[in-house]
Amino acid sequence: MSKSDPATSLGEPRETEVGSVFVSNYPPYSFWDMEHVPQAREALASQARPETPLGLYLHIPFCRKRCKFCYFKVYTEKNSQEVSRYLVALGREVEQFANATAVRGRPLKFVYVGGGTPSFISAKHLRGLMAGLQAAIPWDGVEEVTFECEPGTLTRPKLAAIREVGVTRLSLGVENFDDRVLEENGRAHLSKEIFRVAPWIRALDFDQVNIDLIAGMVSETWDTWKDTVQKTIEMDPDSVTIYQMELPFNTVYSRRMLGDSDFVPVADWALKREWHDYAFAQFEAAGYEVSSAYTVVKRGSSTRFVYRDAMWHGADLLGTGVASFSHVNGVHFQNEAGWEPYLTRVEAGGLPISRAFSTTARERLTRELILQLKLGTIEPEYFRDKFQADILQDFRSTFEHLQDKNLLRVSNGSVRLSRQGLLRVDSLLPEFYDPKYRGARYT
Repeated sequence: MSKSDPATSLGEPRETEVGSVFVSNYPPYSFWDMEHVPQAREALASQARPETPLGLYLHIPFCRKRCKFCYFKVYTEKNSQEVSRYLVALGREVEQFANATAVRGRPLKFVYVGGGTPSFISAKHLRGLMAGLQAAIPWDGVEEVTFECEPGTLTRPKLAAIREVGVTRLSLGVENFDDRVLEENGRAHLSKEIFRVAPWIRALDFDQVNIDLIAGMVSETWDTWKDTVQKTIEMDPDSVTIYQMELPFNTVYSRRMLGDSDFVPVADWALKREWHDYAFAQFEAAGYEVSSAYTVVKRGSSTRFVYRDAMWHGADLLGTGVASFSHVNGVHFQNEAGWEPYLTRVEAGGLPISRAFSTTARERLTRELILQLKLGTIEPEYFRDKFQADILQDFRSTFEHLQDKNLLRVSNGSVRLSRQGLLRVDSLLPEFYDPKYRGARYT
């Protein structure tokens, strides 16, 4: 990275350091605490704004293996009885949410089943879980049901069950097509399992099939990355999501690096962005268009990301399951992050809220601003209408600074990130933080 690179003047590290994160919320999670839990309960007991969409997230925390870069709450040793107990608790938690004043009678706009590995559970468990959820909370208005899958956990009958319960967007966690890279990073599947399930998925004709990739996995090279991009194009998915390898504090690789027990050769940010940019260019040449800092969709198709767009425009979210995050009536809150504490509290008939944060109007504006920047374009008029705020004036110095670095451009009343700005968007977002949140630990 040269001295003229915009990252240098923004104080951005060149190497991938422990603590690097994908920004998904604001203010940072490290400011959430137990003292705000009463505000979370008050938010649930209050009427919601009728124009605010509502979504449901279901956390399925089971995996065959833990990836060395994974920072989510996952378990690899749970047996069938323990899985059943957890899924029953998950259903009970949804029932409790459904009875809250802020939720009662509101239709769901989207459902997202994530993990962990949702496709780890059996078809029988899946059918039972989804039937219970649909009985507890209205699903008539659901526009999108996303379900994350790991290729090695899929069978034809399980895929048929996933389609049967109403999943519209199947998200396949491919990450890479090179077996050496997959094995080094601790992935449970190998490339042969990706190719095995591909025709089964095509035959079921899901509304949208998404493939996830990660640029910069350990042992990645230009050759392996080019091959991964080409094989993804050949699979012809409706959309592709590309992440850049990060090292939050609680991953296997991060613990190695912090303990000085092992050197982890993670690609630096400049190289990861080159790979990411290369992928964007190849997908564009193959008939896709960039729809966010991470996604490409087939040009001219009706493919959407309802979950993403709703969340980045201030939707309420009911996050269910161990360690899950919610956002209701302007209050963020998180569930108990331990297996037994979560299950015990739900089984006793309570909501397992462990920490929370009550936001101000300014913080809600900033949250939407930084998340919508990930789309590559923001419209100031939206913020005038919703928050009665002039973001071009309120954040004038930040916009001018980033424009001077050729990372974005303010023109004709709109803000548009350059390609280089889009590729490093997560490192730009703290520029918009309130000073008291800058430099703080994110999680």
